[in-house]
Amino acid sequence: MIQVLIGYMGSGKSTIGKILAKKNDLAFIDFDEYIEKKEGLSIPQIFSQKGEIYFRKKETLYLLELLNAKPDAVVSLGGGTPCFGNNMDVVLNATENVFYLKLSVDVLEKRLKHEKAQRPLIKDIANAELSEFIRKHLFERNFYYLRAHHIISVNDETPEEIVHKIEEKLA
Repeated sequence: MIQVLIGYMGSGKSTIGKILAKKNDLAFIDFDEYIEKKEGLSIPQIFSQKGEIYFRKKETLYLLELLNAKPDAVVSLGGGTPCFGNNMDVVLNATENVFYLKLSVDVLEKRLKHEKAQRPLIKDIANAELSEFIRKHLFERNFYYLRAHHIISVNDETPEEIVHKIEEKLA
């Protein structure tokens, strides 16, 4: 059974995914790491050397490859993955267990300020402009995120509490 976690960068998809997978004896697949292994480059390197269009085309190709393999796994998608091409349709058709980890802009801003160097889309954005960037980006992406089968509001909860919320939806 595939369980897919989606949400904005910094929403905790990898952290939650690892805990959820371990608790349910499933594999954990970080989709960004999956792409990095396939390409032999880090995501920031792919963006800087080959550009976002190249990355998005490969992302769609690898998403189809991964989901068609039907792994028994928790899959954590990149923040933008559901928002390009027909990726969200592909995900929704692959499993009934798509979870959107929804956080407030304030919580996302606090988390992302410390991770900018590892995040190609925000690395050059001044801290003073980060909140507005996240707000605009989320507005654009919510159309896709809100199509998830399950929306899990996560702001002050611990990772374990979030995993419990997901497990309740799976029961």
